[in-house]
Amino acid sequence: MDQGCTVVSLIIVDTGCANLSSVAFALDRLGRVAKISRDPDEIKSADHVILPGVGAAPFAMRKIRERGFISTLQSLKQPLMGICLGMQLLYEELEEGGETTTGLGLLPGRIRRLDTKNQPAPHMGWNRLEWDERHPLLKDLSDNPYAYFVHSYAAKVSAATVACATHGTTFSAIVHSNNVFGCQFHPERSSRTGSQILENFLMQI
Repeated sequence: MDQGCTVVSLIIVDTGCANLSSVAFALDRLGRVAKISRDPDEIKSADHVILPGVGAAPFAMRKIRERGFISTLQSLKQPLMGICLGMQLLYEELEEGGETTTGLGLLPGRIRRLDTKNQPAPHMGWNRLEWDERHPLLKDLSDNPYAYFVHSYAAKVSAATVACATHGTTFSAIVHSNNVFGCQFHPERSSRTGSQILENFLMQI
Protein backbone atom coordinates (compact mmCIF):
# COMPACT_ATOMS: atom_id res chain seq x y z
CA MET A 1 0.00 0.00 0.00
CA ASP A 2 1.21 3.51 -0.74
CA GLN A 3 2.62 5.01 2.45
CA GLY A 4 0.77 8.25 1.84
CA CYS A 5 -2.57 6.42 1.90
CA THR A 6 -1.96 4.55 5.13
CA VAL A 7 -4.34 5.53 7.93
CA VAL A 8 -2.47 5.68 11.23
CA SER A 9 -4.86 4.83 14.06
CA LEU A 10 -2.33 4.95 16.91
CA ILE A 11 -0.40 8.14 17.64
CA ILE A 12 2.41 8.78 20.13
CA VAL A 13 2.46 12.51 20.82
CA ASP A 14 5.90 13.95 20.08
CA THR A 15 6.56 15.86 23.28
CA GLY A 16 10.30 15.91 22.67
CA CYS A 17 10.97 13.54 25.57
CA ALA A 18 13.44 10.68 25.59
CA ASN A 19 11.14 7.64 25.80
CA LEU A 20 9.21 8.09 22.55
CA SER A 21 11.06 5.36 20.67
CA SER A 22 10.89 2.88 23.55
CA VAL A 23 7.11 3.27 23.66
CA ALA A 24 6.94 2.77 19.89
CA PHE A 25 9.12 -0.36 20.14
CA ALA A 26 6.89 -1.78 22.88
CA LEU A 27 3.84 -1.30 20.68
CA ASP A 28 5.69 -2.81 17.72
CA ARG A 29 6.33 -5.94 19.80
CA LEU A 30 2.55 -6.18 20.16
CA GLY A 31 2.19 -6.00 16.39
CA ARG A 32 0.81 -2.45 16.60
CA VAL A 33 2.06 0.24 14.26
CA ALA A 34 2.32 3.61 15.99
CA LYS A 35 3.38 6.93 14.54
CA ILE A 36 5.25 9.55 16.54
CA SER A 37 3.60 12.81 15.56
CA ARG A 38 3.50 16.50 16.39
CA ASP A 39 0.68 17.17 13.91
CA PRO A 40 -2.51 18.20 15.78
CA ASP A 41 -4.71 16.96 12.92
CA GLU A 42 -3.11 13.50 13.02
CA ILE A 43 -3.52 13.39 16.78
CA LYS A 44 -7.19 14.34 16.54
CA SER A 45 -7.90 11.69 13.89
CA ALA A 46 -6.19 8.79 15.70
CA ASP A 47 -8.18 5.98 17.30
CA HIS A 48 -5.84 5.92 20.31
CA VAL A 49 -3.37 8.52 21.57
CA ILE A 50 -0.42 8.00 23.91
CA LEU A 51 1.24 10.91 25.76
CA PRO A 52 4.67 9.84 27.03
CA GLY A 53 6.85 11.96 29.25
CA VAL A 54 10.07 11.98 31.24
CA GLY A 55 11.93 14.84 32.87
CA ALA A 56 10.68 18.12 34.29
CA ALA A 57 7.04 19.18 34.22
CA PRO A 58 7.66 22.87 33.38
CA PHE A 59 9.77 21.93 30.34
CA ALA A 60 7.26 19.31 29.16
CA MET A 61 4.29 21.67 29.43
CA ARG A 62 6.23 24.39 27.64
CA LYS A 63 6.88 21.98 24.75
CA ILE A 64 3.22 20.97 24.67
CA ARG A 65 2.20 24.62 24.59
CA GLU A 66 4.74 25.56 21.91
CA ARG A 67 3.60 22.72 19.66
CA GLY A 68 -0.06 23.66 19.99
CA PHE A 69 -1.05 20.44 21.74
CA ILE A 70 -3.00 21.81 24.70
CA SER A 71 -6.36 22.39 23.01
CA THR A 72 -5.82 19.31 20.85
CA LEU A 73 -5.36 16.99 23.82
CA GLN A 74 -8.14 18.65 25.81
CA SER A 75 -10.59 18.12 22.95
CA LEU A 76 -9.94 14.42 22.39
CA LYS A 77 -12.84 11.99 22.75
CA GLN A 78 -10.89 8.84 21.87
CA PRO A 79 -8.83 6.94 24.47
CA LEU A 80 -5.79 8.91 25.65
CA MET A 81 -3.08 7.37 27.83
CA GLY A 82 -0.43 9.35 29.70
CA ILE A 83 2.75 7.52 30.70
CA CYS A 84 4.92 8.54 33.68
CA LEU A 85 5.26 12.34 33.43
CA GLY A 86 2.65 12.14 30.68
CA MET A 87 0.16 10.86 33.26
CA GLN A 88 1.05 13.69 35.64
CA LEU A 89 0.50 16.28 32.89
CA LEU A 90 -3.13 15.13 32.66
CA TYR A 91 -3.82 16.71 36.07
CA GLU A 92 -4.78 20.29 36.87
CA GLU A 93 -1.56 21.32 38.59
CA LEU A 94 1.94 19.94 39.15
CA GLU A 95 4.35 20.97 41.91
CA GLU A 96 8.01 20.73 41.00
CA GLY A 97 11.16 22.58 41.96
CA GLY A 98 9.33 25.07 44.13
CA GLU A 99 6.98 26.17 41.37
CA THR A 100 3.51 25.19 40.23
CA THR A 101 2.87 24.22 36.62
CA THR A 102 -0.61 24.25 35.12
CA GLY A 103 -1.39 20.87 33.57
CA LEU A 104 -3.93 19.81 30.96
CA GLY A 105 -6.75 19.68 33.51
CA LEU A 106 -8.18 16.40 32.22
CA LEU A 107 -8.01 14.90 35.71
CA PRO A 108 -8.79 16.79 38.93
CA GLY A 109 -6.06 17.23 41.48
CA ARG A 110 -2.48 18.27 42.05
CA ILE A 111 0.73 16.31 41.51
CA ARG A 112 3.01 16.58 44.55
CA ARG A 113 6.42 15.28 45.58
CA LEU A 114 6.11 11.68 46.75
CA ASP A 115 6.68 11.35 50.49
CA THR A 116 9.00 8.34 50.46
CA LYS A 117 9.49 8.47 54.26
CA ASN A 118 12.51 6.23 54.92
CA GLN A 119 12.58 4.80 51.37
CA PRO A 120 15.05 5.92 48.67
CA ALA A 121 14.13 8.89 46.49
CA PRO A 122 13.38 9.01 43.64
CA HIS A 123 11.19 5.92 43.51
CA MET A 124 13.10 3.81 41.00
CA GLY A 125 12.67 0.13 40.21
CA TRP A 126 10.07 -2.62 40.34
CA ASN A 127 7.06 -2.28 42.61
CA ARG A 128 3.83 -4.14 43.12
CA LEU A 129 0.52 -2.92 41.71
CA GLU A 130 -2.49 -3.27 44.01
CA TRP A 131 -6.19 -2.84 43.39
CA ASP A 132 -9.57 -3.54 44.95
CA GLU A 133 -11.65 -4.09 41.81
CA ARG A 134 -10.70 -5.56 38.46
CA HIS A 135 -10.77 -2.83 35.78
CA PRO A 136 -10.69 -3.48 31.99
CA LEU A 137 -7.14 -2.11 31.92
CA LEU A 138 -6.17 -4.91 34.33
CA LYS A 139 -7.65 -7.70 32.21
CA ASP A 140 -5.54 -10.89 32.13
CA LEU A 141 -2.98 -9.59 34.61
CA SER A 142 -1.80 -11.78 37.45
CA ASP A 143 -2.79 -10.69 40.95
CA ASN A 144 -0.61 -7.82 42.22
CA PRO A 145 1.97 -7.88 39.41
CA TYR A 146 5.11 -5.77 39.35
CA ALA A 147 5.72 -2.69 37.18
CA TYR A 148 8.77 -0.51 36.63
CA PHE A 149 8.73 3.00 38.14
CA VAL A 150 11.03 6.02 37.86
CA HIS A 151 9.56 9.15 39.47
CA SER A 152 9.76 11.65 42.31
CA TYR A 153 6.22 13.06 42.08
CA ALA A 154 2.85 11.33 42.17
CA ALA A 155 -0.92 11.69 42.33
CA LYS A 156 -2.84 10.88 45.49
CA VAL A 157 -5.26 7.97 45.50
CA SER A 158 -8.62 9.31 44.28
CA ALA A 159 -11.86 8.29 42.61
CA ALA A 160 -9.90 7.98 39.35
CA THR A 161 -7.46 5.44 40.80
CA VAL A 162 -7.56 2.01 39.15
CA ALA A 163 -4.45 0.61 40.84
CA CYS A 164 -2.02 1.97 43.39
CA ALA A 165 1.50 1.28 44.60
CA THR A 166 3.34 2.10 47.80
CA HIS A 167 6.79 3.59 48.26
CA GLY A 168 6.73 5.21 51.66
CA THR A 169 3.30 6.56 50.72
CA THR A 170 0.53 4.93 48.70
CA PHE A 171 -0.10 6.71 45.39
CA SER A 172 -2.02 6.29 42.13
CA ALA A 173 -0.22 3.91 39.76
CA ILE A 174 -3.02 3.62 37.16
CA VAL A 175 -5.87 6.09 36.70
CA HIS A 176 -8.94 6.31 34.48
CA SER A 177 -11.69 8.87 33.99
CA ASN A 178 -13.90 8.99 30.90
CA ASN A 179 -11.57 8.66 27.88
CA VAL A 180 -8.43 9.46 29.90
CA PHE A 181 -6.05 6.77 31.19
CA GLY A 182 -2.70 7.07 32.92
CA CYS A 183 0.18 4.90 34.12
CA GLN A 184 2.67 6.38 36.59
CA PHE A 185 5.06 3.54 35.76
CA HIS A 186 6.61 2.74 32.39
CA PRO A 187 4.55 -0.02 30.72
CA GLU A 188 7.11 -0.14 27.90
CA ARG A 189 9.69 -1.24 30.49
CA SER A 190 7.41 -3.44 32.60
CA SER A 191 7.75 -6.77 30.79
CA ARG A 192 4.58 -8.84 30.32
CA THR A 193 2.59 -6.71 32.75
CA GLY A 194 3.26 -3.57 30.76
CA SER A 195 2.59 -5.25 27.43
CA GLN A 196 -0.77 -6.53 28.66
CA ILE A 197 -1.77 -3.10 29.95
CA LEU A 198 -0.89 -1.50 26.61
CA GLU A 199 -2.87 -4.22 24.82
CA ASN A 200 -5.83 -3.64 27.14
CA PHE A 201 -5.67 0.11 26.50
CA LEU A 202 -5.80 -0.48 22.76
CA MET A 203 -8.98 -2.50 23.27
CA GLN A 204 -10.73 0.57 24.72
CA ILE A 205 -13.05 2.46 22.39
